[in-house]
Amino acid sequence: MFRAYLGLVRKEFIQITRDHNMMRMILAMPVLQLLLLGYAVNTDVKRLAMDVYDHDQSQQSREFVRSFASGDYYIPTQRIPAVEATALWRLDERFKAGDAEVALIIPPDFSEKLTSGEHVTVGLVTDGAAANAARAGMGYAAQIVGTFAAQRAGQTATIDVRHKFLYNPELESMYFMIPGIVATLLTMVTVMLTSMAIVREREMGTLEQLSVTPIGAKTLLFGKISTFAILGLLEMCIALIFGVLWFGIPFVGSPLLLFGLSGLYLMTTLGMGMFFSTVTSTQQQAMFFAWFFSIFAMITSGFFTPVSNMPQWLQYVTLVNPMRFFMDIVRGIMMKGSGVADLSREILALVIFGVTVFSLAALRFHKRTG
Repeated sequence: MFRAYLGLVRKEFIQITRDHNMMRMILAMPVLQLLLLGYAVNTDVKRLAMDVYDHDQSQQSREFVRSFASGDYYIPTQRIPAVEATALWRLDERFKAGDAEVALIIPPDFSEKLTSGEHVTVGLVTDGAAANAARAGMGYAAQIVGTFAAQRAGQTATIDVRHKFLYNPELESMYFMIPGIVATLLTMVTVMLTSMAIVREREMGTLEQLSVTPIGAKTLLFGKISTFAILGLLEMCIALIFGVLWFGIPFVGSPLLLFGLSGLYLMTTLGMGMFFSTVTSTQQQAMFFAWFFSIFAMITSGFFTPVSNMPQWLQYVTLVNPMRFFMDIVRGIMMKGSGVADLSREILALVIFGVTVFSLAALRFHKRTG
């Protein structure tokens, strides 16, 4: 009995080691997951992109801005010479486009009141879509302002920060997570269904039978993936309805634009599923590849924490992740009402990913079934 048990274990190990695809996944997956989880899932909030609207344009106001840039918490990305209040119309535009996360507004009498030891109020507008980052940023700003007032402006002067949170005034974390779940569901469902279903057809021999019928290769391909595209959009629709009606998540943008761009994103996810089906021979292998891709895509997409909080080298890695751009699209349309102009970079990225991935996958699929 014991010898039979050992023999069976030995047989299973031999079978696994002969499967080179499986061995690569078993050995590489733990290391990559540790690296991604260790660096990407980081609750520390740093490097918040900050626009500066300086109505004072004085030496003290410039020193005040430098106090924000002295640490790793804020990065003044653009200093906007807001000599007129009308310059603030750019604030919402830059927030929607993702160019800024915080806006510091310095009043025109900033240096005058500091010099005379009076009370002065500065404005800090934060993108509340990322609730945790907004809360942390508010705390950092209070510390920086307090230190500046005590060390440089003198003990008699006080600086008060008036906060305003756009898109999520109550800083509900759920507003950040639910749109991310919508993007994650669409990704995982379409990639896994496409890869496993095509491999299952090959294992059963029905794919070869279909390939010798009068049905053309293109018709066969689009007939297979259109079903999964419909199922993916149905899952997304259910998640959106549940999120809006049950959790009360705001949807201030265009549903038509969201579903249109989701269709564009499906070119990438369905293409990835087809590609996995051409490099694997069993459903188990296809499931491993699809699952690992989904985990990588989710972790590096900004689902848990904003991409700006990740190390610089990992931010470059996220550029090869199409879900990162789709995540920004879903959150931008739902919470900020972003339009095509605001999402132009994300749309361009989805076009490049979609055309490239789907074309390569279709060519490989045609060779395997031809």
